[in-house]
Amino acid sequence: MTEEDPRITRLREWRKKALQAGGADRISRQHARGKMTARERLDLLLDAGTFSELEPFITARPDGGTESPEVFLGDGVVTGYGRVDGRPVYVYAQDFTIQGGALGEMQSHKICRVMDLAAQSGAPIIGLIDSGGARIQEGVRSLAGYAEIFRRNALYSGIIPQISLIMGPCAGGAAYSPALTDLIIMVEKQSFMFLTGPDVIKSVTGEIVDSEVLGGADTHLNISGLAHLTTPDERSALDLCRRVLGYLPSNHLENPPVGKSDDPLRLCPALNLLVPMDASEPYVMRSAIEQIVDEGSFLEMQTGFARNVIVGLARMGGQVVGIIAQEPSVMAGVVDIDAADKMCRFIRWCDCFNIPLVTLVDSPGFLPGLDQEHRGIIRHGAKVLYAYSEATVPKVSIITRKAYGGAYVVMSSKYLGTDITYAWPSAEIAVMGPEGAVNILYRKQVEAADDPTAERKRLTQEYRETYLNPYTAASLGTIDEVIEPQETRQKVIAALQALQTKAVSHPIRRHGNIPV
Repeated sequence: MTEEDPRITRLREWRKKALQAGGADRISRQHARGKMTARERLDLLLDAGTFSELEPFITARPDGGTESPEVFLGDGVVTGYGRVDGRPVYVYAQDFTIQGGALGEMQSHKICRVMDLAAQSGAPIIGLIDSGGARIQEGVRSLAGYAEIFRRNALYSGIIPQISLIMGPCAGGAAYSPALTDLIIMVEKQSFMFLTGPDVIKSVTGEIVDSEVLGGADTHLNISGLAHLTTPDERSALDLCRRVLGYLPSNHLENPPVGKSDDPLRLCPALNLLVPMDASEPYVMRSAIEQIVDEGSFLEMQTGFARNVIVGLARMGGQVVGIIAQEPSVMAGVVDIDAADKMCRFIRWCDCFNIPLVTLVDSPGFLPGLDQEHRGIIRHGAKVLYAYSEATVPKVSIITRKAYGGAYVVMSSKYLGTDITYAWPSAEIAVMGPEGAVNILYRKQVEAADDPTAERKRLTQEYRETYLNPYTAASLGTIDEVIEPQETRQKVIAALQALQTKAVSHPIRRHGNIPV
């Protein structure tokens, strides 16, 4: 028998050591917390057998200041590339079994390298975050490492999809990297993000709060709006990431992948009865969305944040679309500061990656009040106007009921560059609602009437019949067609197919100056 080459033996020993991460004891503790290791997560995220690891033998520099003489291969992060549904992706997964996944100089080097390769290859980058933050003993080198990552997050934004899965802690400055990415998925009761921890908050402000309330998945999904999606466990988070990737192109030069579709000519008869005759009665816009998109394809995002607005990805005729809609059953679909921010961010993300926009409009306008005005509703509302005006992807809008004043203009109106605008027979397109208009236009006439109440009612109804119908807008070319609600799916799919070759270019500039 030929004696084995000792060099091969040594390589195999190094590979085995790299796979041991922080050691059996630390791996057991990770499992005891109900958490997977970095490599276990990558095995579930990527197609079986496709992962190729990069730089597994890197270690922290000897002068890194660590108290432990033990050397850990990989330095707390696993990086490389693989495939999801046959498409290439680049990945990094922080390893909590090595110094709590804390980031130092060499870990940053590995993450930055894989980000650079992803951008150069035109493939998505997915980060699995599970880290206690910056490696304190490395001082400014760890801070510089974070800055290098942040800069790449910004430079590659809109070029390749960037997705962050928060699998554990993500505290301090580390939280800025996920915030710069396109999409954040958090694991409930396990992951959290905040800049300042509970202990520091208590010492500075006296407030007593735990990590879950301060920055858990529920907090960021429903209050801050930072998280786009949450799941009850790691496995479902990884599955959800795979699903999200199915809606996205690999880079900004490609179109999203086309999927299966049910009948594109399918009518939706229930929509003809959706909008109540009484304009003050709410209905559920989400049910309209579910009916017009391909069956089971709607993936709503930020479900608990600014619930008066709905955003999400879906397919129509197999083609990926971004859905933006008011929810009249919440705050009557009025647009406030949070709703404006939610829409703006989503619109710009879709435009980055060639995802057509389908907007369903039912809004009485912007939320009035001292608090909203003082906090900058004008500035925030202008973001939506800017985003729709800037977007060059195909844009189709459907006015289902109210489209009053600034909300009509801002919500993908034809005059902001929307390609095709439809209206249901229930559409009300005007500067303001009938009651407000009568109070301004006919105040003296109402006051002089023998029965002011009856006169106001008569004038309100007259205004509604004369102005608050889609046919007046159609006669002026403000909308392209009044359609039966049940035809919406057919009409939108046909419009998107006609607009597939749309090409629009803006004046050459460094970049615009969106009112942030």
